[in-house]
Amino acid sequence: MKNKKIAFVVLALVAFGFVFQSGDIYYRISKSIEIFGEVYKQATLHYVDEINPEKFVVAGIKGMLKSLDPYTVFYDSEQQRDVEALTRGKYGGIGATIGLREGKITVMELMDGYSAQRQGLRIGDVIYSIDGEVMTSDKYDALGSRLKGEPGTTVKLRIIREGIKDTLDFELVREEVEIKNLVYKTLVGKNNEIAYLKLNGFSRTAGDELKNAIAELNEKGKVEGIILDLRGNPGGLLDAAIDVSEKFLPNKSLIVSVIGRDSINAKRYYGKENPIAGNVKLAVLINGYSASASEIVTGAIQDHDRGVVVGERSYGKGLVQTIIPLPYDNTMKITTARYYTPSGRCIQKLDYSDKVLERPKQIKKKIFKTDNGRVVYSAGGIEPDTTVRNEELPEVIEQLLANAYFFKFGTYYYNTNENNNNLNVADLDRNKLFEKFTEYLKKENYSFNSKENVYLKKLAASEMVKHNSTLSEETEKFMNLLKEAQKKELDKNKDLIIKLIKIELAGHTGGIKGRIAESLKDDKQFDVAVSVLENDSLYSEFLK
Repeated sequence: MKNKKIAFVVLALVAFGFVFQSGDIYYRISKSIEIFGEVYKQATLHYVDEINPEKFVVAGIKGMLKSLDPYTVFYDSEQQRDVEALTRGKYGGIGATIGLREGKITVMELMDGYSAQRQGLRIGDVIYSIDGEVMTSDKYDALGSRLKGEPGTTVKLRIIREGIKDTLDFELVREEVEIKNLVYKTLVGKNNEIAYLKLNGFSRTAGDELKNAIAELNEKGKVEGIILDLRGNPGGLLDAAIDVSEKFLPNKSLIVSVIGRDSINAKRYYGKENPIAGNVKLAVLINGYSASASEIVTGAIQDHDRGVVVGERSYGKGLVQTIIPLPYDNTMKITTARYYTPSGRCIQKLDYSDKVLERPKQIKKKIFKTDNGRVVYSAGGIEPDTTVRNEELPEVIEQLLANAYFFKFGTYYYNTNENNNNLNVADLDRNKLFEKFTEYLKKENYSFNSKENVYLKKLAASEMVKHNSTLSEETEKFMNLLKEAQKKELDKNKDLIIKLIKIELAGHTGGIKGRIAESLKDDKQFDVAVSVLENDSLYSEFLK
């Protein structure tokens, strides 16, 4: 029965992509399935060690899909809740974002109002066990199936919390968690006349969340400009991207075209509602992590000259995926089409069409025109109307971030602060905060290992230097000088370190809203967007 089940899954998976082909393609598919099935059977029955049939076929499926593009993936039955969260924007869970920090399964964010937050879980808590099963890094991929489940059911967590010797036990009730796309909204500008909207995803409710937020901010004062922040937004549903675009573009505007293998049956999507913010000045913030649905919205706004795009070039994902249900509660997400912005450009960066034989290639750019005749380009993502790059981080800061020292210190500071419930980040003494951070780094035995230091260590270990006393002495002297210089790197970057600590602490005290509010206090891209919207002539000049 198991072999029949597996063959059925493979048949459904392989056959779908070729259903529109003609000629001898069906014979070739049948022949290939027969070969694949025989290899699978012989290996499963006769390999020297016993093979798990289900895991073995999944490995084969994943290997096969790997030859296509990174967006075509197979989900087994244990991952169905992840698929439901992707398509429905809801799931049964505890309302926490979990990640890996130094091999430990760690609470990264808490969603307002849900079980994890209400019952006292904290950012930085390490999950030791779930329902009695000890959690290790190799079990991270299966974490979703353990934390997610039917609303009303319970899950028991044993937590390790910094600053507390004993472990803490929580029994959390799973609830229907609605994924929020709009994570922060506020009024900014000289006269609080600009609405700032931070959109983190594109699930089904994205358009409604945006519409309600604009209406709510309009009640507080007349909104004369909008900043739509799509930085770091990886995308989501095509329908949601269209819905969001409709809030800004005139009714019946072309938003996006989708063309699959059969180019004759291209689908064009037009706005179907009167926009809630059709005449309000608009700036869209993007960066290298703005992808997919974010690029659909940005491309439509740019091509129709509806707003000014600020920031850095977007990711460059111009491919559309379709969710295909498979037998036995399995699912496949498969790339079925490319999308094109209103001017006709596809912003896809890499060509995966020959990936079976070689690595993906960069797609060459072509020139297109916006409604006002401005030049825009296809391929490689969306180029902003005004490029504003955040400063490159010094090496010492990159190293501290890579090793999660700001996150870990934020957790340590919050958990060991007696007044953590009333902690006000703005009131913290900068010098004392920096002093405590450097003390924490010493306690953690941190030492800045620069690229130069790595090079010198290799040089000192080389045969030529080891066997030459003069070179060896000079190298050691230089290493000591470098060590002294590296100690000063923290002091040199004191302002930036304090800023990053405050952002982290704001996240611990105020969640994602607190983190965003604190980060906007020193954000060049955000500041440029505000200045463009407050200057009518500059705004018009960009869109000529």
